[in-house]
Amino acid sequence: MRRLLIFVVPALALALAGCHPAGAPGQAAQPATPSPVALPPSASPAPSPTVSPPQRVLRPGMRGRAVRLLQRRLAALKYYPGRVNGRFGSDTLEAVWAFQDTQGLHPRDAVSPAMQRALARPRAPKELVSHGGRLRVEVNLKDQVLVLYRHNHVALVSHVSTGGGYYFCSPNGCGNAITPTGDFTTLSFVPGRVTAPLGDMYNPVFFIGAIFAIHGDTHVPRRPASHGCVRIPTRIAAFFHTLVPTPGTPVYIRG
Repeated sequence: MRRLLIFVVPALALALAGCHPAGAPGQAAQPATPSPVALPPSASPAPSPTVSPPQRVLRPGMRGRAVRLLQRRLAALKYYPGRVNGRFGSDTLEAVWAFQDTQGLHPRDAVSPAMQRALARPRAPKELVSHGGRLRVEVNLKDQVLVLYRHNHVALVSHVSTGGGYYFCSPNGCGNAITPTGDFTTLSFVPGRVTAPLGDMYNPVFFIGAIFAIHGDTHVPRRPASHGCVRIPTRIAAFFHTLVPTPGTPVYIRG
């Protein structure tokens, strides 16, 4: 922790400076018709096995029962898909990203047959600190996911965007856009939108002074892009602070 303070104290002039520039979310992909699957000819006179029909690829913008089932499954696994309404919107897409990241799947703005098979037999998110406490937050910088444990069980998995690694300057000074790794605890919570020179933070839960926070944002891309904070989707930030008592909840950040 002492090594971290060497980084933080010079940056103290950036207090309440925010952690990101404003950005706009990307456009949702349009529905596409899956390609037909050619079946190989029978190699012997023996009866052919039953072949399941090809699974439908689900994409943002789609609606219907298949999307509703997807949302229910993601919610059951603690990936927040928004309202279970059968509409594949941005909340569901961000839950899909988080699931793909924890399962090591190829990143896609769609739910492929491979992802559907993984949803049927998922693996738990990678545990970063197995003895970190029954209530804790883990941020995986490599996978760009946040996992909240309550009673030592996964209670929430969220896609995140952390420090982009670039050099930046603000009216209060210059620095590198890096999310610090280490063991922290939640320190304070500020409700609503906090406007600062580097951008807005929604419902920030600070874990280093008034500088680094887990906060909501309307722009949470699949790549590290913040000035150092941990961005989570705004819809999740609306209730995240109710799940992490402040101060005192352990926050573990690993690269």
